[in-house]
Amino acid sequence: MYRIIQRHKLISLHFMVVILGFTGILGKLISLQTIDLVWYRMMLAFICLFIFLLLKKKIHTIKKRNILPLLSAGAIVGLHWLFFFEAIKVSNVAIAVICLATSSLFSAFLEPMFFKRKILKYEVFFGAIVMLVLSYMLYEKPEHQENEINIWLGYTYGIISALLATLFTLINARFINKIDAVKITMLEMLGGVILISLLFIFQQDYSILSTKINVEDFSYLLLLATICTAGVFVWMIEIMRYITPYSVIMAVNLEPIYSIIIALMIFKTSEEMNLSFYIGSTIILFIVFLDGYIKNKQ
Repeated sequence: MYRIIQRHKLISLHFMVVILGFTGILGKLISLQTIDLVWYRMMLAFICLFIFLLLKKKIHTIKKRNILPLLSAGAIVGLHWLFFFEAIKVSNVAIAVICLATSSLFSAFLEPMFFKRKILKYEVFFGAIVMLVLSYMLYEKPEHQENEINIWLGYTYGIISALLATLFTLINARFINKIDAVKITMLEMLGGVILISLLFIFQQDYSILSTKINVEDFSYLLLLATICTAGVFVWMIEIMRYITPYSVIMAVNLEPIYSIIIALMIFKTSEEMNLSFYIGSTIILFIVFLDGYIKNKQ
C-alpha cells in the first residue's frame, strides 16, 4: 500500500478525502451523544490498531520518548472531534464540514512557525480568501432553519475544530519520518481516549459504562472507527511523507464538498443551504485546485 501511495500520492490523497467525506454523515447517523461517540470512535480505532501491531510483533518497538508527544497530539485530535461532531449536532453536516476550510488560513501562519520557514504570501492570500468566502456564506440564513443561534454556534464549533485539526496535522508532520504511521495513529487514538475518560471523571459522569448501543449505531461506529479513522489516519500520515502539511490541509478542504453532496442525498431538506453557501463552496473548490496546480509547478 505504501508504494502505491508514494507513486500516486495526489490520487491517493484525494481518494482519502472522499472517504473522509463520510465522517460527518456517520456522525449524524449515530444517535449517541457527542462525547460518547468520540470516545467509542477512538477506543475502537485504538483496539484495531493495537491488535494489528500485536500480530505484526511491532508493539514493543515504540520508543518511550515519543509516547507522551503522540498522546498529547491524540488529545488534540479528541478535542477536534468533540467540537466537530457537536457542530453537526447543533447545526448540520454542511456547516460543520465547510468550517474545516479555515484550516488553510491557520496552516499558512502556523506551519512556518513549526518548521521555521518563511511565510509564503500566496498561502496567506488563499487562506484569507477562504475566510472571506466563509464570511460571505454566513451572510444569509437558510429559510428552513428555525433556530438562528444554532447556525452561529455550529460555525463557532466548526472553526475551533479546524484550528485543532491544523495543530495536530502539524504535530504529526514532526514524526512522519521517524515513526511508522500505524504506531503514530494508535498512540494518538489512545491519547484521545485518555483525555475523554478524564473529562468523564471530572464531570463525574459514568453513564458511558452503562450505555446500550443498538446494532445500527454499532455498525456505523465500526465503519467510522476502522475505515474513516484508523485507515484514513494511517493513510494521511503516510501521504505526508511526500506532501507538505499545507497541501494536505488544502486537499482536505474538499471534504465539505463531498460531505455536502452525500448529506443532501441522505438527509434531504435538513442539509439544504442558501445560494451564497453553494457559491462559496465552489470558490473554495477552485482555490484548492489552484493551490495544487501551483505546488506541482514548483
